Amino acid sequence: MRHKINKILYASVMACFLSTVIFFTGCTPTGEVSLTPVLSVFGPSPALRGGELKFIGSNLDKVTAIVLAGNLEITEITKISSTEISIVIPQNAVPGTVILKYSGGEITTKTPLTFSEPISIDETNGYTTATVKAGDIFTINGDYLNLIAQVIFTDGAMVDSADFISQTRKKIEVFVPKTAKTGKVAISNGAEIPVLVYTSGVATVMDPTTLTAIAPIPVKPGSDLTITGTYMDLIKTVILPDGNKIDSANIAINAAKTQITVKVPLTAKEGKVKVQTYSGTEMIFADSMKLVGPSITSVSPMLVKNGGILTVTGTNLDLVTGATFSVGIAGTLGTLSTNNTSLEITVPMTAVDGTVVLGTNSGLTATSTAITFVKPTFTSISPLSLTAGETVTITGTDLDLVRKVKFIGDLSVNVSPAVGAASIDVIVPASGAGTGSVTLETVNGTQVVSADQLVIIAATTPAITSVTTSVKPGGLMTITGKNLNYVESIIFPTNVKAVLYGVRSENTIEVYVPETAKKGTTTFTMNSFDGKEIVSPTFTISGTDPVVDASYVFFNFDGKNSWWGDKGAVENLAEYSLDGSSYFRINDNMNPWWTGLFWRNGKNDLKTDGVTVAGWSVKMDVNVIEASTGDFKFRFKGTEGDFWAVIPGFAAKGGWYTVTIPLTSFNDAGKLMVDMSTMDSDFGMAYAGPGEHVNMCIDNIRFEQTSGPSGVLRLY
Repeated sequence: MRHKINKILYASVMACFLSTVIFFTGCTPTGEVSLTPVLSVFGPSPALRGGELKFIGSNLDKVTAIVLAGNLEITEITKISSTEISIVIPQNAVPGTVILKYSGGEITTKTPLTFSEPISIDETNGYTTATVKAGDIFTINGDYLNLIAQVIFTDGAMVDSADFISQTRKKIEVFVPKTAKTGKVAISNGAEIPVLVYTSGVATVMDPTTLTAIAPIPVKPGSDLTITGTYMDLIKTVILPDGNKIDSANIAINAAKTQITVKVPLTAKEGKVKVQTYSGTEMIFADSMKLVGPSITSVSPMLVKNGGILTVTGTNLDLVTGATFSVGIAGTLGTLSTNNTSLEITVPMTAVDGTVVLGTNSGLTATSTAITFVKPTFTSISPLSLTAGETVTITGTDLDLVRKVKFIGDLSVNVSPAVGAASIDVIVPASGAGTGSVTLETVNGTQVVSADQLVIIAATTPAITSVTTSVKPGGLMTITGKNLNYVESIIFPTNVKAVLYGVRSENTIEVYVPETAKKGTTTFTMNSFDGKEIVSPTFTISGTDPVVDASYVFFNFDGKNSWWGDKGAVENLAEYSLDGSSYFRINDNMNPWWTGLFWRNGKNDLKTDGVTVAGWSVKMDVNVIEASTGDFKFRFKGTEGDFWAVIPGFAAKGGWYTVTIPLTSFNDAGKLMVDMSTMDSDFGMAYAGPGEHVNMCIDNIRFEQTSGPSGVLRLY
């Protein structure tokens, strides 16, 4: 069987090494690692004078000389690694044992080195000395060359005997491989530990490839690029300016071997083109590769509407990958004509006057002449005089572009007209007053000012600017606005009239929310003295305390959820939500005396920085929907102990309220907690009452610094 040289040596040497390693070790009797050289195997034997002799073992890099029979000492040693060294056998070597010398001792082989006499390269006319190139005939003369299995050029460019042109006892002829380089040539018998014989000098191998032209210039991305020269079949790789490499599998070569053709990628960039031959030579063209890009002949229409279609005509528009309008806003590419000369682009709603730039994968661009965008126009404003809070009608053209109507005093109203709208009805802000123009602001920020002046008469109808966003029953709500001195009454849900007030002025009303007002997210109604009703912005009537520091919330059911539990689930229904976010809902029959609800462990999202047992509490917001409940238990478990607090049953109070559990309420068989930071295991809540149906919601479980009686639960 024939073998390639790099595999031959490794396989055979390792086989020998494994078979002898039990007899040669690199350790001292005490088990300590020794630095003394150890020889495991050497070969080949029989060997060939002028060939290579290898030694395998350990610490062989310490060997300073190798002595062959007849006291022939060799100090020119090739040290491949600490486990492998080699020498070239002199022509005057004789059979016998081999000695490896090192500082402090020597090793003598147990078997003698013998020699194989037949294979040789002629000393005077042994090989082709003329300069050759890939594909030329290379001749080796010698004796017993019929035993040769491989001819090996420098850097491993190998020709197997199956590919020899001719082979006799005295001569071998081979074609020079594409990968051949200048250097010595070896012949091998292909044995497990092969006989290698090298030429006495080097074989000179030239790289004949030359480059003369690239075409076309410019070339269109996605099309073919042709490179002309000589011996083009020796080119292995074409390297484009962006570093993109095209390998031989994608290179087409003509029959004369004077041209190669490659497909230029769509992502190619302009610049220098390089080629690399099989022998590793790299060549570069003096001229740069230029690319075809798109061009713009015209755009239509020149006056275009936001959201409309812009048609670009030109050439090579199939290369276009994007269209950017002024201020960097991207349009959407649409239909491309079959001849690549017409491209439709959907105009962005926010684009403004300016050019359009077409982009490509190659980085080439094309810029249009400036285009102008359609602007809305006024036809009429009716009426031209009205009271603030009344409706004004604006008619005109292209009003579907309008997103905001501005009045005197920098008051504005957001609008969303229908497509094709020819009129807009706008309620003038209640706080408006005076005479001035009306301004239309479009979707792209353009402003159009009316020629007509609108007279706005100040209104006496109350108008609300803001309200307290969250208040408890019986709590004080502050209302700010205009004409609030014209408010006759305030009605809370459901039809509960406010009776207690604080400050009342033109711009402020302080009102106490009735205890019986319906809880939840709601509105109230203000009645003016002239019989008008004004509905407030939404706010929340709640019995809950505000969350002082959201970072101390460790169950909010909006991400900080439960990992396990027996009953209950995260829910988000508007009729029960405290603030529009999710909450934990229990609506099920409880197991008697124990039902797990929500739990996590590992101190996950449990911030205890600065939390002390004295002065801090657990707070949670609850909403009992049906009858009062049985007791609950809350748990903190950690390296300090397993601590529990019993929470008395919750009462139904018609809405949300806050429960406070001092940390001094938690104990482990009577032992109180000391260090909250040690709670690094289970934490959560369970039902601990009799078997019953519980229907309630829980949210915002948190640590908070509180005051109040130590060890007492406060439910309010």
